[in-house]
Amino acid sequence: MDAINQPLLDVRDLSVAFRQGSHESVAVDHVSFSIDRGQCVALVGESGSGKSVSALSVLKLLPYPTAFHPSGRIRFKGQDLLAMNENEIRGIRGNDISIIFQEPMTSLNPLHTVGAQIGEVIELHTGKRGAVVRARTLELLTQVGIPDPETRLGSYPHQLSGGQRQRVMIAMALANEPDLLIADEPTTALDVTVQAQILKLLGEIRARLGMSMLFITHDLGIVRRIADTVCVMNHGKIVEQGPVEQVFTTPQHPYTQALLAAEPKPDPAPPQPQAPVVMAADDLKVWFPIKRGLMRKTVGHIKAVDGVSVAVRKGETLGVVGESGSGKTTLGLALLRLISSKGPIVFLGQDIQGFNFKQMRPLRRDMQIVFQDPFGSLSPRLSVGDIVAEGLGVHQPGLSESEREARVVKALGDVGLDPATRFRYPHEFSGGQRQRISIARAAVLEPSFVVLDEPTSALDMLFQAQMVDLLRDLQRKRDLTYMFISHDLRVVASLASNLIVMRHGKVVEQGAAAELFKNPQSDYTRALFAAAFNIETAPNLVPEM
Repeated sequence: MDAINQPLLDVRDLSVAFRQGSHESVAVDHVSFSIDRGQCVALVGESGSGKSVSALSVLKLLPYPTAFHPSGRIRFKGQDLLAMNENEIRGIRGNDISIIFQEPMTSLNPLHTVGAQIGEVIELHTGKRGAVVRARTLELLTQVGIPDPETRLGSYPHQLSGGQRQRVMIAMALANEPDLLIADEPTTALDVTVQAQILKLLGEIRARLGMSMLFITHDLGIVRRIADTVCVMNHGKIVEQGPVEQVFTTPQHPYTQALLAAEPKPDPAPPQPQAPVVMAADDLKVWFPIKRGLMRKTVGHIKAVDGVSVAVRKGETLGVVGESGSGKTTLGLALLRLISSKGPIVFLGQDIQGFNFKQMRPLRRDMQIVFQDPFGSLSPRLSVGDIVAEGLGVHQPGLSESEREARVVKALGDVGLDPATRFRYPHEFSGGQRQRISIARAAVLEPSFVVLDEPTSALDMLFQAQMVDLLRDLQRKRDLTYMFISHDLRVVASLASNLIVMRHGKVVEQGAAAELFKNPQSDYTRALFAAAFNIETAPNLVPEM
């Protein structure tokens, strides 16, 4: 086959195994697929099915020699990538093939500004410097929807929201206009409006450059919108592949059929108007100073949360929705007293705003959080069992070792993980599995109030539905109170009894979730819902416009 007609990327009979001592486990089992020039191929499947491992193999980014290839070859433009040495593959990475990683906080350098990190990618592969690099960096930040890009050039990753960090990763990947873009859950952390913008941007770049894409996602709505061909993976194998419309309309494999049928059932806990208030805040403010000049004078403030009042009653779920940077996560962190704020915060009848570290410690068992970035919140030095058990050691030191072990086993089983994996470490799990570990760590303490910050964003459709059922079951059994922060309005509708919509740190609209979904009042809420339900088809939830 001549160079023009051959696939841009050709993966044949690829297997990937991991070696741990004398034990070997197969993560990818004889996988084959190809990507033509300008084509988008999607890999879909449950967490741990081998999607990301297959993609990382293309750029030899797996932890060799722990990971190895019992079989297979990967050819790019006719060159065998697996046979390349480190210097040769480094010339391909970021130039001919770029990748957007699933977890931006752990992929970005916390010590460098986002402008410097994007500029470095441009400089390394083009040799350009100075004003040209700055102009290109600003162009990229604008393209991916970062507000006020001039100001954000000097921001560090921790100063951006999860969605903004993901957009920075996309900007870095597109910096050198690669021939092939590997996108590993590139829209996971994005709200629906920005998600639509990013998908449109990727589509425009594909058309302009003839760029090919390997798109890894659990979001079937996105697959249908952006991909030409879909490969469905399960337990390391491709069980079905073909044109998107063919696979979606006439799926042949039982797993594909189950994946397409999976959807969280709308069944939120009913509002509890007579129940006691577990968590409340009045006119809450979180303002971050903007400092400039040699003397670092405060010249203004970023009003991340600006005068928000909220109350969550026992047994309820409060949904918090809004675009990236709207203040959703900051509100949750402030209520838990994990960041400084102004305004009264009342938890279980006590105003805890003025509590110091020692006063807060006894309350920590009753207030827990599941963070948006599971890998960044799990210690790489502890086994999963130790991570889940750590809180028990702090808050329930009287438990015996066997009692603690039993609680850990039950918590892991409750979130759909094999308790036998508790001796493994976080890097040995997929992104979705790490999210379930985070949920188990919070649930094992049986708290009264849990802030769930995008807890299902890294989960495939099957496990999203299962996780929603799990959270609902835990809530009803233990009378738990949730604050559920998410950009996935389908999932929010299945859990939330009350809803607040945030934008620019303020509450745009709030009330009973069912009423808001049916009849949103503000233009922003209507636009948010329209963007969500144009991407995710959920006829029973689509608001009447």
